[in-house]
Amino acid sequence: MSSKQTKKPETRSRLTREERYRQLIEIAWQIVGEEGTEALTLGRLSERAGVTKPVVYDHFITRSGLLAALYREFDIRQTKVMDAALQASTPTLAGRAEVIAASYVDCVLLQGREIPGIIAALAGSPELEKIKREYETAFIEKCRALLAPFANAGSIASAGLWAMLGAAEALSYAATMGDISPQQAKDELFETIKAMLARSA
Repeated sequence: MSSKQTKKPETRSRLTREERYRQLIEIAWQIVGEEGTEALTLGRLSERAGVTKPVVYDHFITRSGLLAALYREFDIRQTKVMDAALQASTPTLAGRAEVIAASYVDCVLLQGREIPGIIAALAGSPELEKIKREYETAFIEKCRALLAPFANAGSIASAGLWAMLGAAEALSYAATMGDISPQQAKDELFETIKAMLARSA
């Protein structure tokens, strides 16, 4: 008998649906980061992932569905970061404002330049704009609940909260592009939040 052992062919394990979804999401972020949001199509994603188009379509159906999934991933990550920071913070106005400012900026920076492109793409259609607005509203209501105890009569005007969100997006984008430092973005957003509460006091 030959001393050589027959080598069994390697078998590639089949990814579960959840594993495939995670893989596609990660590759989609890579495409946006390397080639820009405009390059992100279901066809391009299937090429980069090395799978057939039906596999990608089965997960996202449309390009809008893919963009919405990416934004959802960002929102989930942002919520987790904020919740973890809140548990470790002091229940004061300064403590709450610092958590909101730092967690928002950090999440955008963690994702890099991809997020501004995704946000811009979400505003490109009524369907995607609706999804973006739903997540924005949820974020604003979360901030309202966190900050209301420090406001006069326990309430904050919605206009102030929307202005805060606009400042958060603009400052985070500026930090991502290198126009200002991450710390400058956090500090300015922190002061914006405090000023909003001062007006409601």
